[in-house]
Amino acid sequence: MGLLVPAAVVIGLFLIFPALWTLYIGSTNYELAGPNSVNPRFIGLGNVTAALRDPEFRNALWLTVVYVAGSAVVGQNLLGFLLAWVLPRAPRAIRSSAQGLALLAWILPSTVVAFLWFALLDQNSGTVNAVLGNHSTAWLIRYPMLSLIAFNLWRGSAFSMLLYSSALTTVPPAQLEMARLCGARGPRLLKDVVFPHIRGHVLTNTLLISLWTANDFTPYLLTGGGPDHASEVLPVFIYDQALVGDQLGYAAAVSVLLVVVNLAIAVLYLRLLRRRA
Repeated sequence: MGLLVPAAVVIGLFLIFPALWTLYIGSTNYELAGPNSVNPRFIGLGNVTAALRDPEFRNALWLTVVYVAGSAVVGQNLLGFLLAWVLPRAPRAIRSSAQGLALLAWILPSTVVAFLWFALLDQNSGTVNAVLGNHSTAWLIRYPMLSLIAFNLWRGSAFSMLLYSSALTTVPPAQLEMARLCGARGPRLLKDVVFPHIRGHVLTNTLLISLWTANDFTPYLLTGGGPDHASEVLPVFIYDQALVGDQLGYAAAVSVLLVVVNLAIAVLYLRLLRRRA
């Protein structure tokens, strides 16, 4: 029993206490400066109701859904599976190079990767415009969400690739060969033979990358939420409200709402996994 005490202390200090403190702050009108920073007033669910009426919060929520669905649920799932399915059949040099580049994009710090993409998409000296011979397109300003989706797709597909590479080893080779002899090819082979064996892995992967993407703060490094809130996903919205707008209580309430959304997504996927079992 005594061996559990250090673990319980760590969990209490770094998980339970911050969660309870966030709940408390979110129920007050606490601000970063001014009278409300010294004597915050308890307002209950006032911040939550204010958020639900706030068009900027609804915009951030919608952009988060677009960001998660486009870059994670669809993008990383498809690209990760495609890499896991195709690379084992590719020549060794191509396979090693592609896997190495994908893993490098995944393990590099977010600040480094964001700087590289900023240099890639810069209007005046960016690599994309230099290749296209066009120096008039400000990609991060004209197409901020599309740029963020492409960035996260490129950065995060390695995890899906690794997970699906492991999952595909559970598909019996005899079933694949028999299906090919019977004329199954392409989508039909994947649907009838491969997917039934890796369905649980697909759900697990989708859950993990959805939660990671929904809580990703890296978009701030690329666009800062702009222009005009056009790429302000919820983590960036929370940051702006807390440290730019000084509304710590409001930002804490929104962060609780983000946690609730994460829990709802997790419960949905867990229910799907149990149905599979």
